[in-house]
Amino acid sequence: MLWKNILLVALGGSLGSVARYLSHKYISSLSSHPFPTGTLLVNIIGCLLIGLFYGLSVKQNYLTPEFRLLLMTGFCGGFTTFSAFTLEGMNLLQQQRVFLFLLYFAASVIIGLAATFFGYWITK
Repeated sequence: MLWKNILLVALGGSLGSVARYLSHKYISSLSSHPFPTGTLLVNIIGCLLIGLFYGLSVKQNYLTPEFRLLLMTGFCGGFTTFSAFTLEGMNLLQQQRVFLFLLYFAASVIIGLAATFFGYWITK
């Protein structure tokens, strides 16, 4: 059972990581501005997805524990980029772009939380 769960998380994580990479590259190619739009949008989409998956599993009972591991722990864990978020925040601060840092931080946290709530709410 443990190995099955590990494989589900690994499969979801690898798919999420590839999806994050491709999404980030595409979104970032659309703008040359120093604001980290790609990471921000990927994190918000990831928050929306985890809210949807959570709602489908808890409120609608559509997702088995195995699919929760695959989608929530694996895919969303691989797709969202909190570590990249903190690194890009540090880079903005080192470049003395304090306003962009504050905007990025606030938007990531506030909109990310709102997207998670919205994803959960949609499953009512």
